[in-house]
Amino acid sequence: MTTSETRPWGSWHVLDEGDGWKVKRIVVDPGCRLSYQRHELRSEHWVVVTGVATCTVDDATVVLKPGATVDVEVGQAHRIANEGDEQLVIIEVQRGSYTGEDDIVRLEDDYGRADLTHS
Repeated sequence: MTTSETRPWGSWHVLDEGDGWKVKRIVVDPGCRLSYQRHELRSEHWVVVTGVATCTVDDATVVLKPGATVDVEVGQAHRIANEGDEQLVIIEVQRGSYTGEDDIVRLEDDYGRADLTHS
């Protein structure tokens, strides 16, 4: 099991997990954003810890400060972006029948990874 990974936009670290759930710390570098993506088997709940998050869920965008939250239902397209000049830290709680990293369909990606297939 992979417990952390460095990505072009920052990194993620699994803090804890069990049957049907996973908790991650997501760190997004200034000026970076994750893929616009969706998951077929899990929902996500995001809590902003530090920094300012620009969160898009099904084309609706909100800007959130520390303590604010966002819910992403199964199948909803979503993205986290850090348009600020300080590191963004989010705690993500995943719930669903499967929380593996291969349950990602990238719809749009700044790093050439969008191909509408699982990757």
